[in-house]
Amino acid sequence: MLPILYLATQNPHKVEELATLLQGQFELRTVKDLGLEEEIPETGKTLQENSLLKAQFIAQRYQVTCLSDDSGLEVEALGGAPGVYSARYAGEPKNDRKNLELLLKNLEHINQRQARFVTVLTYHEQGQYFQFEGEILGNITLQAQGSGGFGYDPVFQPEGESRTFAEMSLQEKNQMAHRARALQKFKRFVDENRKSHDI
Repeated sequence: MLPILYLATQNPHKVEELATLLQGQFELRTVKDLGLEEEIPETGKTLQENSLLKAQFIAQRYQVTCLSDDSGLEVEALGGAPGVYSARYAGEPKNDRKNLELLLKNLEHINQRQARFVTVLTYHEQGQYFQFEGEILGNITLQAQGSGGFGYDPVFQPEGESRTFAEMSLQEKNQMAHRARALQKFKRFVDENRKSHDI
């Protein structure tokens, strides 16, 4: 019987990516299964803080094993923006299209378009918290390309690639993306922990 893991995110796209990568290791559930309808607070100043806050919110309220995710796009020419404010770059309410349009507008006359996507996962189990980070370097394209993915995927072109994340299948994206890299570290941690408990 697989251990139950609650995904502490309300973003259905993140749930889909996490579920695809964690299949077979956990019985996955979402915060909807806990009956949570309110927004999980994101008041941290860094991705690390926000990821921890989300995990603590779920763990303390429901006493469950959970995994939270906070991810952001950091553009070098914009001093690391949108960063921790990636989901709300164009203001409230969250709107992927408006965020993307504002980013392209702010980069309109800038040739240096290096960026990186970063994910910070926080795992809670029995009162302990562990964090795992993943990143991928790339560039921001001049315009949106592709219809897949979500968020800034249509304008993020990973290093060495001619396509954006939005032009790739979920399987292709998951072979290289920031969230997948953080999850690989998490999965190794879980595997090692399980082995040590079996000894």
